Amino acid sequence: MAAGPAVPGLICNLAAMVLLVFVSVSVPTWNTIYLFHANNVRYGVFGFTGSQAKIGYNFNGQLPGNHRLEETVILNLTDALILHPIGAGLAGLAVLFGICGAAYHRAGTVFMTLLSALALLVTLVAWVFDMALFGIARQQFRNSGFDADYGNGVWITLGALAVLAIGFCASACGIFGSYRRRRATY
Repeated sequence: MAAGPAVPGLICNLAAMVLLVFVSVSVPTWNTIYLFHANNVRYGVFGFTGSQAKIGYNFNGQLPGNHRLEETVILNLTDALILHPIGAGLAGLAVLFGICGAAYHRAGTVFMTLLSALALLVTLVAWVFDMALFGIARQQFRNSGFDADYGNGVWITLGALAVLAIGFCASACGIFGSYRRRRATY
């Protein structure tokens, strides 16, 4: 292999991309993975159980009475869940450049490092928004007497964040590896 130093970063970015794709196709598309569940309803990136897949949703009708889940800020936080597929796309681009770096040239590894850093930042913001949005929702549901908790998608996002951090470090170190091709001696 021409550029072995690019391979660890490539593998980490690939793993993070797969994890973020899993979270991106959560409820209502794939019921196994969800970000939050309350009152026998699961919430994902593009909606909740029984809803149409769309960007942004509200919790109207889920809780009786007046509560904070009907505020504009909450609706905007559900719009921001689109950062999960954006992070997956950036990690996918990092994988493509990593393949170029592993097969041919150091420039692919440099671009993989830059895209890995960008995917890391986007995924960090997505995870912080997950914790803020569903932390507020969890408290509101629990105050109304319902059982509510984070779903497995939040922790999968955290895992993708950790793998992206490792992938960024491995990619950055891979830039300084040896990329010279051995010449055949006759």
